Amino acid sequence: MTPSPSAPDRPGSGRPAPDALTAASFVLLAVLAVLLLWPLISGGPAPSAFLIAGLLVVRLGIQFLRARRDERLRRPAGWALDILLIALIFYSASTQPPA
Repeated sequence: MTPSPSAPDRPGSGRPAPDALTAASFVLLAVLAVLLLWPLISGGPAPSAFLIAGLLVVRLGIQFLRARRDERLRRPAGWALDILLIALIFYSASTQPPA
């Protein structure tokens, strides 16, 4: 039995590997998850809100780049929600007194 031309390069896999931008987006989400969960697990200090917001801005930029390549990934409502969340994080970080 010969594989079809649309079959992925990896044998036994049903889906093709994600592109570099998708992989970078997942890596950023994993880094954010670790940064946000580590203080809950270890009892250590929370990461800087500016760091979290900065990583979210980078991820939003990656989402814009992905949407330029694939029309199906254009989600303006999701982007607006991300921008609102980032703005709220920056606002709350800027109004906190220095430690």
